[in-house]
Amino acid sequence: MIHSTAVTQPANIAAFLPRMASERPHATAIVCPRGRGPGGRASYSQLSYRELDDRSARIARGLERFGIGRGQRTVLMVRPGLDLFCLAFGMLRAGAVPVLIDPGIGRHHLKSCIDSAEPAAFIGVPAAQLARLVFGWGRRTVRRRVTVGSRAWVLGTSLADIERLGEPGDPSEVTATAADDAAAIVFTSGSTGPPKGVVYQHGNFSAQVEAIRELLELEPGEIDLPTFPLFALFDPALGMTTVVPDMDPTRPARVDPRKIIEPIQRFGVTMMFGSPALLDTVGRYGVAHSVRLPTLKRVLSAGAPVSPQIIERFASLLPEDARILTPYGASEALPVAAIESREILAETRHRTGRGAGVCVGPPVPSISLEVIRVSDDEMPVWGDSLSVPRGVVGEIVVKGPQVTRAYHKAEQHNRLAKIRDADGGIRHRMGDLGYLDAEGRLWFVGRKSHRVKTPAGPLDTIPCEGVFNTHPEVKRSALVGVEIGGVIEPVLVVELEAPARRRNRRRIVQELLEIGARHEHTAGIRRVLFHPAFPVDVRHNAKIGREQLARWAARKLRR
Repeated sequence: MIHSTAVTQPANIAAFLPRMASERPHATAIVCPRGRGPGGRASYSQLSYRELDDRSARIARGLERFGIGRGQRTVLMVRPGLDLFCLAFGMLRAGAVPVLIDPGIGRHHLKSCIDSAEPAAFIGVPAAQLARLVFGWGRRTVRRRVTVGSRAWVLGTSLADIERLGEPGDPSEVTATAADDAAAIVFTSGSTGPPKGVVYQHGNFSAQVEAIRELLELEPGEIDLPTFPLFALFDPALGMTTVVPDMDPTRPARVDPRKIIEPIQRFGVTMMFGSPALLDTVGRYGVAHSVRLPTLKRVLSAGAPVSPQIIERFASLLPEDARILTPYGASEALPVAAIESREILAETRHRTGRGAGVCVGPPVPSISLEVIRVSDDEMPVWGDSLSVPRGVVGEIVVKGPQVTRAYHKAEQHNRLAKIRDADGGIRHRMGDLGYLDAEGRLWFVGRKSHRVKTPAGPLDTIPCEGVFNTHPEVKRSALVGVEIGGVIEPVLVVELEAPARRRNRRRIVQELLEIGARHEHTAGIRRVLFHPAFPVDVRHNAKIGREQLARWAARKLRR
């Protein structure tokens, strides 16, 4: 069992909101789409900082009086919009612990995640409440329910009821939670293993805000377009206006580019977050239609390695001084490191194409980063002997105030992922492999679980794929291991930029084998398969589902 060290100072992430409401009461905090007019032009609803603060305070008081208060784990399943933001800040303000799960992970995983979180309450739209009843989500533990939406009255207590209940009270009151109090449980996407509930403490959230502020060099009056709803919750703490895009956040790769470009141009958006898949879709459209985004000064992309081609294409839509950053991290620790597009396009992309992996930049100042020997064993206590020299590939391990300390009710995963320091601190094993170069920059070479263990030695996915991705007709590739005749063989699965006829595929295979033969680590890869569209993760649509591809490749090769 991992126990946190005692920390007593107040540290509620929601305290940033009344501060901003006092400093900039009439500034716009949130802008959300609410439909389209007869001409197709989008209409929006918005809240000022004062309005967001007042409404979240009413919700906080109403939730507490309803019985959803400090420490109460509460599932939150509400679509991106004004209600989501007001509820999220209201819950944090009351000291309740939101349980956040991607709805796209599937019905079975949803039930197991909710049951493992043991929530005392459930706040959701009518569809989520009906699903809870039908599939038995949280049946053992959920005692209080709040429904959000136009038909809320059908399913008991509504959000409007909660707000009426919280009407009288002090608008500036925020529950004085400590830095080591649980703030939220955020479930991983399950793209590289079963979904796990990451326990965020209030101190983690505060540290993330400060790390992001320092990394981005934010200025007053910034306007953000976050295409991943969870990231938007940091905006009020950073003093930014949030413009919520009109999109399905569970399908960023299928976004309508016009619905991203229109609000950027209409509201003068200065910063946005987009997964690599979303930047690819919007960038291709933008280039084809000669789109310019002159106000956009910062673009963040994460969730999977971002190809230089995607960065270069999207950068062509931006002003020359704009920054595209690709921060590295995970649900358990974010941000860990970051690198800018100029460095990627001028230098590191060329090393990536020769098999060096993907450079994700130096660790951010608040992170202590080590690379340790590759092992599947538990490492309960830290020792300097675990570290490997610079330039040697190993598992990435991090420590810092934004690094979460534990998974909820998952002791086996805690034992495998956490290392205790002599001072009681916790280091997190990222499950990713990489190395530090002579300049102290981190290079990512793939997930530990995706390493292909051949008779000739282990092959890391990213260094191999980087070589083959230099072929102009390859959109992306994935290295998988397939057992053939009792031996694991490396197989390259390729997704092309455009469909190719059989004779063209034969040519492409030959060209890929010639490219691979130029590098020692890829010369032994002799099997190439073509896949029409790679399976990807549900959160960012960017992490390649290598496990599914390996099973597919095995079936193809055994026919």
